[in-house]
Amino acid sequence: MITHHFSLVKAALLTAFFSICISPATKATIEHNHAPISTLAIETAELAVSQYGNETVKSLASLVRYKTVAVDGMTPDTNPEFIGLKRELKALSETLGLDYADHGYVVLIGLGESKDKLGVITHGDVQPADATLWQTDPFELNKISMPGLLIGRGTEDDKGPIVTAMYAMKTINDRGLKLNRRIELMVYMAEESDWDPLKAFLDTFTPAEINITIDAEYPVVTAEKGWSQIKFIIPNVADALVGSASLVEFTGGVFASQIPQQARAEIVNIDAKLVTLLKRRAEKHPGVQYQFIQQGNSLTVLADGKSTHSSTPEDGVNAVTHMAMLLAGYHWPATTAALTQRFVAQMIGLGLYAEQFGEIGYSDPFMGQMSLAPTVIKAVEQGTEVTINLRRPLGKTAQTLNEQTFKALSNWQQANDIELIDVDTYWGEPKLMDKAPHLNTLLSVFGHFAGVENPQPVAIGGSTNSKLFPNALSFGPAMPGVEYTGHSEHEFITHEQFMLNLKMYTAAFVELAVQAK
Repeated sequence: MITHHFSLVKAALLTAFFSICISPATKATIEHNHAPISTLAIETAELAVSQYGNETVKSLASLVRYKTVAVDGMTPDTNPEFIGLKRELKALSETLGLDYADHGYVVLIGLGESKDKLGVITHGDVQPADATLWQTDPFELNKISMPGLLIGRGTEDDKGPIVTAMYAMKTINDRGLKLNRRIELMVYMAEESDWDPLKAFLDTFTPAEINITIDAEYPVVTAEKGWSQIKFIIPNVADALVGSASLVEFTGGVFASQIPQQARAEIVNIDAKLVTLLKRRAEKHPGVQYQFIQQGNSLTVLADGKSTHSSTPEDGVNAVTHMAMLLAGYHWPATTAALTQRFVAQMIGLGLYAEQFGEIGYSDPFMGQMSLAPTVIKAVEQGTEVTINLRRPLGKTAQTLNEQTFKALSNWQQANDIELIDVDTYWGEPKLMDKAPHLNTLLSVFGHFAGVENPQPVAIGGSTNSKLFPNALSFGPAMPGVEYTGHSEHEFITHEQFMLNLKMYTAAFVELAVQAK
């Protein structure tokens, strides 16, 4: 029997994987016209790069070296890596002439004393990194192996944006510009793991009247899909059959918001004919590198695809789904691993948009299609735990999606004579944020510095912290049409883009917070 646990407010655990989620940008249907930005904003932005471009890179290196990954049982006040990052941020704030306040999970770095505020929302925690998949230590800024790239965990998501925002504020302060809004940079320390402490902080803290989240993409994001999840356990069943080729392992993936780069399968009692068949099939998967390691009559198959943020599955190559399809078509005995492989092949396949998952797939004209990807397949005591990450646009209610999900799962269970354990769903709310008063200003800043005529708002895969703030719009740091690397095993930002972000953030702050002369 399916254990049906459906909750729309279970943020404490499942929002642990909420993060900046770039999906193919979809332009708004309403045209926005933009006025030119001020000469003051342009001059200040150019000054930021000429004066502090090199310093921003040095400061980025100092932040990247802290492994600010969530650890069970530890908080930003007890984890030495987070303590070190906050110490670094405090020292940098003092050096740049900015005020600093530590509230545990939240750090506030500001310029100005006005009661009116411009909020700038970022985060200091990062996703895990598999060091074996990086050329150098992911927690050391690498400027050498690929000239022109700043490589390291957090360079794009989100330590790079923190640094550029701080130096933008310094440039404004150095010029002696008079503020009509305090510029307040918020650095949250658990965006990638748990939103509850931020929600608790906002219960007693008054956020800015207008906010910018620099944790997504350009030109300006006005719609985000809802981060969603389906999770269950395929129970332990029969062991391998003696004398019959049996699949005894099928695993892959690291965390819920990353398209898995690697997958692993093990087959026992295999013969040479089947080995040859699998190797021939592998040739039809050019995006995946397979290794076939044979010891006696046991074969281990390793798949190496391409990791990416799970909100943009089209930018990656899912090693789990490809491994499932490599092994499809052979009647494996019903081991736990074989049932897991069968589920992925039958219910998901190589599709990206729930094409095979019952009736849950759908699309919104602005926000685009709902995406669905298996992101973590791991062995647990009761069997194999399957985590499926979805990005939900407007168009269907959570109740409808839940009913359709359980119907699809029920049909698969009946067809395969199996009962899943601990089936659990979470449906994050999509959000449209197209009425913020600073929308056209941000579009104008982007248009000027990017050289784009009449840029328009876009929708992304969701979900950033902007959903928790009034009049919040996401503004960079990734350019439209450029692959987002934030959750990949090759995270980087180009030096050129890093400097362009410094210009655009500086200009935006001037336009929104500096008193006109």
